Amino acid sequence: MPGLSIVGTGRFLPGRPYTNSDLARVLDTNDEWIRQRTGIAQRHYCPRGQGPADLALPAAKAALESANLAPSDIDYILFNTMTPDHVFPGSGTVLGANLGCIGVPALDLRAQCAAMLYSFQLADSLILSGAAKRILIVGAEAHSAMMPWRDWDVLEGTSDRKPSAQDFERATKHRGWAVVFGDGAGAVIVERSDKPGAGIVGVDLHSDGTHVEELCLPAGFKMRGAAGEIGAEEWLIRMQGREVFKQAVVKLPRSVELVCEKSGVPASEVDWFIAHQANRRINDSVCERLGLDPARMPCNIDRYGNTSGATIPILMDEMWRDGRLRPGQLICLVALGAGFHWGSVLVRI
Repeated sequence: MPGLSIVGTGRFLPGRPYTNSDLARVLDTNDEWIRQRTGIAQRHYCPRGQGPADLALPAAKAALESANLAPSDIDYILFNTMTPDHVFPGSGTVLGANLGCIGVPALDLRAQCAAMLYSFQLADSLILSGAAKRILIVGAEAHSAMMPWRDWDVLEGTSDRKPSAQDFERATKHRGWAVVFGDGAGAVIVERSDKPGAGIVGVDLHSDGTHVEELCLPAGFKMRGAAGEIGAEEWLIRMQGREVFKQAVVKLPRSVELVCEKSGVPASEVDWFIAHQANRRINDSVCERLGLDPARMPCNIDRYGNTSGATIPILMDEMWRDGRLRPGQLICLVALGAGFHWGSVLVRI
């Protein structure tokens, strides 16, 4: 039975990194406060006019180059984002056109931070069914568009003025999530493999919409006339950080245990646990509950922040390029995101 193998990866981070001290110019925070709560030291923001499809393009090109492939070799695109370029159409079709994959099926997945897990399951199914042989999986986010401050020149350090008291207070009100998110893109190319055991070994995926209010972006199409009534606050994230943390540190370890039980694979045989980079404290707690050496769950949140659907492919690209991630290894993708969507996927790459 055919499976999938990773043949190329890529990543792209826009502009310069913005430090915690940079954020302190536009809201009430400091480096110690952010590091203690999240493990984040810096993140990237894309400029106005640049969206996830733009960020995904160089990441996809890097993945093609690493795999020694051309755009014409791709026959399916799976695009993961919760910050699409447009409400419609999807960002995948925009990427396909810019990359030179016009006519190739492109599907956007809206499972937020857990979308990469769903994409791997879907990619494996597409390959198994014969619908695709080589698939480009992308995660890209442009969170900067919903940051709660207006004073980008102050953040940039190009202006010596201070934000108004009202703007500073508004940004500070949302600091619990605003200091967490960054922009970026990661890409992974998978293709059909006939190697014994290659591809998905086990899946444990879940969703539960009863937790929507704990992490969501309220803006949407629920109200008639919303285009004329909706205010800026509805375009800002609503997050109950403590509740999200509690859910993650309970659900994720259990999911890893379940996927290993279903697959008959002990956790000790997994080479890498590649987890969503939402918060360093969450991943440390998951490792502790599972009895894992933290070194087996790599972390890069200190440099990029939470790039939502892009965190896992960005980390995979780093590991692929520095030699930690190699063909034949068994990896476990782990994530929880808004929805809630959460789970684990075991993949023999």
